[in-house]
Amino acid sequence: MLKKSPVTLIFLLAFSFPLFAQLILDEQDSKPLPEGVNLSSPYHTTLSFFIHLDPDNFNPSRAARTLDRRGVEGDPETLAIKLQQIFEGKGIIIRTSTIPNEPNYQDSTSNSEHKYYFDKNRIPGIYLEKRGSQWRFSAFSVSQIDQLHAETYPFGTDQLLNLLPKMGTENYFGLQVWQIFGMLILILLTFLSHLVFTFLVDKVLLYLMNRMGYGYIGENYLLPIAKVTSFYLIVVLLSLLLRVLQLPAEIWAWIVLVFNTLKPFLITVIFYKIVDVIAAYFASLAAKTASTLDDQLVPLLRKTLKALVILIGTLFILRDGLDLDIIPFLTGLSIGGVAIALAAQDTIKNFFGSIMIFIDKPFQVGDWVTSGEIDGTVEEVGFRSTRIRTFRNSLMYVPNGKIADAVVDNHGLRQYRRFSTTLTITYDTPPALIEQFVLGLREIIASHPNTRKDLYHVYFNNLSSYSQDVMFYLFFEVPTIKEELQARHEILIQVVKLAQTLGVRFAFPTQTLHMETFPEKKGLVPEPMDGPGYENLLKEFFRKELGKKLD
Repeated sequence: MLKKSPVTLIFLLAFSFPLFAQLILDEQDSKPLPEGVNLSSPYHTTLSFFIHLDPDNFNPSRAARTLDRRGVEGDPETLAIKLQQIFEGKGIIIRTSTIPNEPNYQDSTSNSEHKYYFDKNRIPGIYLEKRGSQWRFSAFSVSQIDQLHAETYPFGTDQLLNLLPKMGTENYFGLQVWQIFGMLILILLTFLSHLVFTFLVDKVLLYLMNRMGYGYIGENYLLPIAKVTSFYLIVVLLSLLLRVLQLPAEIWAWIVLVFNTLKPFLITVIFYKIVDVIAAYFASLAAKTASTLDDQLVPLLRKTLKALVILIGTLFILRDGLDLDIIPFLTGLSIGGVAIALAAQDTIKNFFGSIMIFIDKPFQVGDWVTSGEIDGTVEEVGFRSTRIRTFRNSLMYVPNGKIADAVVDNHGLRQYRRFSTTLTITYDTPPALIEQFVLGLREIIASHPNTRKDLYHVYFNNLSSYSQDVMFYLFFEVPTIKEELQARHEILIQVVKLAQTLGVRFAFPTQTLHMETFPEKKGLVPEPMDGPGYENLLKEFFRKELGKKLD
């Protein structure tokens, strides 16, 4: 025989120990099953497990025979009890009538393997697996028991499962004494939690916000969020503690359904209200800018975010609350989205048109725009259309896609607003008077506070069929059409007063009949003056109307 060193023997023992342990487990599994334990099908295995954990027929050692403990350490009876508590804590009702009673059952959703899943959504890692001729809870499932138990009863609540039953197990109204006491304690904790959260929210939070100078924000925006958050925390607390009471499966299943629905619902409400805070913040930023288009963007952003929150929240409620598989729904939604996109090309075009308007900012709210038949003041920019108030006071709804493709003349972005007209004076106006009239017009433009001083034209530039024409061309430096009209009004009033002061008459299409002048009648033609005479009249006009002296 070959001699082996002690080190070699140690290595052989170390590597062979798992094999020996596995052989021991296999030997245990090969032992005859005790009475009442049947592992021939998923139905019989499930029945054997839960019957022997029933309080009236409590025998955890027999229930543990349904576990495949290969490679898993730990007390088998403890593992069996923990597995039952996982089913109860998650509110999973086992209806034996729906469990297959076929020794060769195959799961069609997992490559036709010999497996049976109880609930793939809530406990996907717990399933029965056929090994040889026997169905057991799979080795993988057994290895996950401790972890799932800790997730089902977190923060040390699993310790209450051992402490509360010591209060008494007598039955009253279908509940044990310790369950009734536990419910009373939970009611008291809920009441105290509500008082604590109310105090923290209504008193402490508002006090701190008022001290920081944000009392309005705290009361109108943060307080509603804090209240809903307090309700959510109470629901979470109840969901953690109620499962410790081990209520009857039929009752607890409905309670779990309510809690699983309330949690995503309250979270959705919280984010829905957070959107108001975000919108208020962006609204404050938009109010500091000169642009009015971002003021319209904030409400659209708020509506879009709220719709997105509602959509995502609904999906979570369907998945967690109603235990529905949303993957097929999302798949169908994506396929249906393509069909909807093809059927709603104009709507999508208008949507992207609105995005281009907000990015390029070709106009703002309040601007006067012109484009083909479009002529009016922008009142609102939406995701689909832009609302324009025409000068007939009617409303024009223009699709954003049309505006994005059109040439838009934005009068509201003008730095200077041009004003051009022709002042027609009669042919009997002397040249010297015309010269003084033109000088007076130029001084009116130079003296007005809202005119451009470096560019204006006032010239006697044409002889028309019935008048002598003076070009009156200037620019107003005003931001809105209202201020432009006011400036025009002031300028034209000064022009009329200047003409009256100098004796200049405005011409209009007429027919003149020349008659012999009677000595006692005075003609309409003003008596001509010398140069200084007209200058004195012009100086008098400047002194009275413009409050300045002309050198």
